[in-house]
Amino acid sequence: MDEERALHIVRAGEAGAIERVLRDYSDKHRATFKFETTDEDKRKKLCEGIFKVLVKDVPTTCQVSCLEVLRILSRDKKILVPVTTKENMQILLRLAKLNESDDSLEKVSEFPVIVESLKCLCNIVFNSQMAQQLSLELNLAAKLCNLLRKCKDRKFINDIKCFDLRLLFLLSLLHTDIRSQLRYELQGLPLLTQILESAFSIKWTDEYESAIDHNGPPLSPQETDCAIEALKALFNVTVDSWKVHKESDSHQFRVMAAVLRHCLLIVGPTEDKTEELHSNAVNLLSNVPVSCLDVLICPLTHEETAQEATTLDDLPGDQTAEKETVLKNNTMVYNGMNMEAIHVLLNFMEKRIDKGSSYREGLTPVLSLLTECSRAHRNIRKFLKDQVLPPLRDVTNRPEVGSTVRNKLVRLMTHVDLGVKQIAAEFLFVLCKERVDSLLKYTGYGNAAGLLAARGLLAGGRGDNWYSEDEDTDTEEYKNAKPNINLITGHLEEPMPNPIDEMTEEQKEYEAMKLVNMLDKLSREELLKPMGLKPDGTITPLEEALNQYSVIEETSSDTD
Repeated sequence: MDEERALHIVRAGEAGAIERVLRDYSDKHRATFKFETTDEDKRKKLCEGIFKVLVKDVPTTCQVSCLEVLRILSRDKKILVPVTTKENMQILLRLAKLNESDDSLEKVSEFPVIVESLKCLCNIVFNSQMAQQLSLELNLAAKLCNLLRKCKDRKFINDIKCFDLRLLFLLSLLHTDIRSQLRYELQGLPLLTQILESAFSIKWTDEYESAIDHNGPPLSPQETDCAIEALKALFNVTVDSWKVHKESDSHQFRVMAAVLRHCLLIVGPTEDKTEELHSNAVNLLSNVPVSCLDVLICPLTHEETAQEATTLDDLPGDQTAEKETVLKNNTMVYNGMNMEAIHVLLNFMEKRIDKGSSYREGLTPVLSLLTECSRAHRNIRKFLKDQVLPPLRDVTNRPEVGSTVRNKLVRLMTHVDLGVKQIAAEFLFVLCKERVDSLLKYTGYGNAAGLLAARGLLAGGRGDNWYSEDEDTDTEEYKNAKPNINLITGHLEEPMPNPIDEMTEEQKEYEAMKLVNMLDKLSREELLKPMGLKPDGTITPLEEALNQYSVIEETSSDTD
């Protein structure tokens, strides 16, 4: 009934009446996302009628009302097939100021029309394959970049930037070819990075270092939304950057990483918005070549270094480990480097673990990022080792029991999701410089068995990557407890009585044969398969492992 009345007025053609009836329709259906199939034909005709009104010279307020209703109707995929034509797309491009190459955004009265047109385009492109094809034909990505350049330094048009960026994100998501066009032809990487700089109001103090005001106000909701859309668009533009990284791109990636460092150190208007902002920053950092991530940490200034020395002198002399990391003026300092951004990433990771759900989508990106940073940058690895795996003192509890970051990560090593447990184990392994003995000390053999089996390290040793040879220092408490630590569980256990001590030799032989028969039965019924270690440390059926060792022994004896 609403569509029939609106269609009648729209066809009548009087601008004032059209505006009133469409405003009423918009107010009534603002939250409507599911439509009755019986009125589908009427909604198609209403869309066609609205496009006919938009080509006429009608007041701005009438245009806004038309576009608001069109935005609501475009949520229904079924009605878009007949109305998604090249002519109708060009009408929306004109209203969104995407056709004028030299036209500046001076008329504030036109801003609502531009914003509503961009919203309509977002819905139509997302819901219509025909519109997606037309967007390629009309070179929509280039037009959107041109509009961004007009408004990148103007804060009072954040809504225009926000929906321009959202549409750019959708195009680059739905068409992989557009990613390459944005990256190289349209110079999307520096353009979108500048949009982020503008949203964060960054003031550079060095080539890759920005001024951080810890007492400053949070980002406004509009700036936060704009930054989030820019981060999502940048993610699509750089999604394959780890594969092809030219030396000439290094500077641009470092600038982007420095902007993302700034992003991690500021907050949004709400806690949820801050988490969303940081989550998108983490995703984008995962696309940055690891060699460029050194800008996440920066050396202290001379003044900060002097303050750090004073703070270190104030610590008691016996707190050797604690002297490495100092918190002062809200700044996390380690080994003369500012570690604020890495500390934020660590806290973000812990919050995602505490959520207890959606680990693959929410946790693995930040864990993977911290793992690669630790593998490539020594100072980051040592700082994270200090925070996650501090020197062991109390080993009375199992490694997975407790509320520390170490306990939480060890619990993830036996998670049901293979990807989650692999990346959690890999992170801890890298912090231990890929040394098996060091990993077992913090996790126990039982928790680490999956990783070691996959890496062929069940017999011990270390991984393939090279790390500095600085030695771990064990505490006196750990050294005293070490002889009584259960290597499988990784914690201190009271000596248990040996059940066979009071058996006679005949009883021991009987129990041993009983066990052998049980294992033989399980093996013959293929419920259990005896396994052994090959010379390279990987698991294989026991017979094959024994054969390989026999071959090695024969070869060795022949050589002698």
